[in-house]
Amino acid sequence: MWNKAIELSSKSHPGPIVHISDNPMDEGKLLIGFESGTVVLWDLKSKKADYRYTHDEAIHSVAWHHEGKQFICSHSDGTLTIWNVKSPTKPFQTITPHGKQLKDGKKPEPCKPILKVEYKTTRAGEPFIILSGGLSYDTVGRRPCLTVMHGKSTAVLEMDYSIVDFLTLCETPYPNDFQEPYAVVVLLEKDLVLIDLAQNGYPIFENPYPLTIHESPVTCCEYFADCPVDLIPALYSVGARQKRQGYSKKEWPISGGNWGLITQSYPEIIITGHADGSIKFWDASAITLQVLYKLKTAKVFEKSRNKDDRPNTDIVDEDPYAIQIISWCPESRMLCVAGVSAHVIIYRFSKQEVTTEVIPMLEVRLLYEINDIESPDGEQIPPLPTPGTSSNPQSIVPQSHPSTSSSSSDGLRDNVPCLKVKNSPLKQSPGYQIELVIQLVWVSGEPPQQITSLAVNSAYGLVVFGNCNGIAMVDYLQKTVLLNLGTIELYGSNDPYRREPRSPRKTRQPSGAGLCDINEGTVVPEDRCKSPTSGSGSPNSDDDEQKMNNFIEKVKTKSRQFSKMVANDIAKMSRKLSLPTELKPDLDVKDNSFSRSRSSSVTSIDKESREAISALHFCETFTRKADTSPSPCLWVGTTLGTVLVIVLNLPPGGEQRLLQPVIVSPSGTILRLKGAILRMAFLDTTGSLVPPAHEPWREHNVSEDKDEKDKSKKRRPVSVSPSSSQEISENQYAVICSEKQAKVISLPSQNCIYKHNITETSFVLRGDIVSLSNSICLACFCANGHIMAFSLPSLRPLLDVYYLPLTNMRIARTFCFTNNGQALYLVSPTEIQRLTYSQETCENLQEMLGELFTPVETPEAPNRGFFKGLFGGGAQSLDREELFGESASGKASRSLAQHIPGPGGIEGVKGAASGVVGELARARLALDERGQKLGELEEKTAAMLYSADSFSKHAHEMMLKYKDKKWYQF
Repeated sequence: MWNKAIELSSKSHPGPIVHISDNPMDEGKLLIGFESGTVVLWDLKSKKADYRYTHDEAIHSVAWHHEGKQFICSHSDGTLTIWNVKSPTKPFQTITPHGKQLKDGKKPEPCKPILKVEYKTTRAGEPFIILSGGLSYDTVGRRPCLTVMHGKSTAVLEMDYSIVDFLTLCETPYPNDFQEPYAVVVLLEKDLVLIDLAQNGYPIFENPYPLTIHESPVTCCEYFADCPVDLIPALYSVGARQKRQGYSKKEWPISGGNWGLITQSYPEIIITGHADGSIKFWDASAITLQVLYKLKTAKVFEKSRNKDDRPNTDIVDEDPYAIQIISWCPESRMLCVAGVSAHVIIYRFSKQEVTTEVIPMLEVRLLYEINDIESPDGEQIPPLPTPGTSSNPQSIVPQSHPSTSSSSSDGLRDNVPCLKVKNSPLKQSPGYQIELVIQLVWVSGEPPQQITSLAVNSAYGLVVFGNCNGIAMVDYLQKTVLLNLGTIELYGSNDPYRREPRSPRKTRQPSGAGLCDINEGTVVPEDRCKSPTSGSGSPNSDDDEQKMNNFIEKVKTKSRQFSKMVANDIAKMSRKLSLPTELKPDLDVKDNSFSRSRSSSVTSIDKESREAISALHFCETFTRKADTSPSPCLWVGTTLGTVLVIVLNLPPGGEQRLLQPVIVSPSGTILRLKGAILRMAFLDTTGSLVPPAHEPWREHNVSEDKDEKDKSKKRRPVSVSPSSSQEISENQYAVICSEKQAKVISLPSQNCIYKHNITETSFVLRGDIVSLSNSICLACFCANGHIMAFSLPSLRPLLDVYYLPLTNMRIARTFCFTNNGQALYLVSPTEIQRLTYSQETCENLQEMLGELFTPVETPEAPNRGFFKGLFGGGAQSLDREELFGESASGKASRSLAQHIPGPGGIEGVKGAASGVVGELARARLALDERGQKLGELEEKTAAMLYSADSFSKHAHEMMLKYKDKKWYQF
């Protein structure tokens, strides 16, 4: 009891026990530390206190010297006291590590409490005293620190987060030997840090585990399985060069446990986009997660030092560089990202370091409100004319720097991007290097809308993106804009909704004469751009036009105010990981898109006209019904369930590709589904997936032979078996998945051969066409929590499992499927959740898991030496069973707990429990014992049977041997 331990040293309760340990040299001596400042050395054999040590300040921790002759205490006033075991009257030494030494011998100023201290000795030098806390009170705002005192030197190591605990790693596990510390493990609130004590400066070990995937909040995520085998080594090699200096040269010292058996032979990569504009590549093969490479996209832009210096063109208040969409081609290693400030950056992978003098940049005016263009004869010009028909082709020179014009004639912001690109040379390290920066600009005071879809194709050298205003296509090889149209203009005269533009805006072209055709490298002459009212009309037409213009200006002013409010709301939704398209609240519009109602209200017309681009897919397929051979094209999906096809006429490869323009033209093909289009893919005649054409990766910064440059574009072969035994008479199949249904359409006849309504009461959040078990299937995740899989091309249901309801937008934003039955999403801001719907992976999961605890050989105990053994100076062991047993101490009081040993370890303890649980445990134990005995009996029976059989064989052999012999021949 506590009063017997302290006796007369204190008249009051000593407080809770904060420390208890035995003397490293004598297990019979127990050191008990009370919070009030009293420490008692208790003799277990004599059952009394040998010494009592009293201090005025509260105690937080106690640590022994390995010889057992001294111990150290940490106190609440920031002091350390070292005590000799046999001198309890006063401490041998008092240290204030961070206290200011005052003159005239006065005590140092009190400091913050030292929460923990460790005392470790070495053979060849001074001991280490390691402690947490103890800083002076005048260090306001200073980060948490760990202090290492070695001899006369004191090192203060600042940590990023609060210290939870720390532990010193030593060469020996025995406390009665020289400890020889070599590292300190520091557990922080959000990290784990290991400090190397053997090197000067105490550097930290490089952490092999990704403990901070949320270093900056994750805003988007993509998952790729069965990547090219040389991709992970390439990313690792460039990532190793960008590791910061100052790490310890030694390997990570914690090496316990064993890895599981990796049965998966294919590489997996996870790409995460973050709020600060950074992108991380992770090796996710099997069940590991290792960061490979980090790319900072924000370094291409000028950064404002404070909020006052920020330009007034920003459309978001925070995180203007946040990543929204990632498009990556693993074969060619081309990377394209879209940010929250309506910007797109194209990267090319290189192993060489380069310096870019001028960052190539394009500005795109993607506008929704446009005016119908009519010819002088009154005939309407098709919105998608063929560029080759123009008589005056000219190339628009891309801008290398942001436009300097920040306002239009009426004082509104116009032709200004949201971010400013650096105009100084940029040194680019090996890895992903900038190929082109594309920015949407303000148009007459209206901010650009955020990008909702993105696609890149390395074989064509094209990148395309869209939002709720329209679509833009860019040739990143020639650095020119090929396509810049509103969504309504894609339909031409085939618009099923009969929508009209909301305002008769007359100016759409960028700087330069004439309106841009679909290929902005082609300019429409001025005589094709005359106003329909010029040259004729009634006498009051000018007054009517002036009134109309005044009315339009009022509407525009209100629209600008509303657009800014919407932009801020969209930015907040983006930071909270909202859905990929900001039109999700308009589900009633999408669901009723097939009602064909022609309401005359302006609201319904406006809702239908705000049709966003939701899916983009480059492919080589049949674009029209009359086609006899496939050709390069772009399939465009919208939020109203429409699929449109745009034909791409590419010049020959090599140098001609850089000189001749890419011609873009409409095909007239329009397909429609219910709900927003999510995913599109194509199958060949055998049911195998037809991947988009791609260019194999090559080092771009090293000159190559002409033969190498003129190599034709290659496609990655995908060898899979068809999932349907149906006779196939068509050439290709188009698989289209929307929020509500999936269709398989034969090409080039464009007949729907399979159709399946995925959900009626909910909607699909993510749909992917993936390979699984040598076949192709469609995997879907619905907002009601169901994961479903369908065979292709027959769309037969293969799987429908209730997994996880949509509880937050983070799940919807980050959920993605990949090949071989894998999927993942962010279950919280700090955790990636992987899941599988493959039976093969489930069966191998236990083998893939590692073992944490593995048996190791016990190191040799320290040698006591001849003189220590002779004079009793070595460590003394203690038989505690003999000391605390009934033979020595007598029977314990009934008020104390009694240990009842069970026959089966923990099962025996469970069997001794009372109530139903105890009875069940006893019954289970009895069954186990009975089963064990039956097993032993079965083994004995089998052994006896084997013995009898062996005896029978030997007897039979003996009988055959002596069968024909006479008695006198034995």
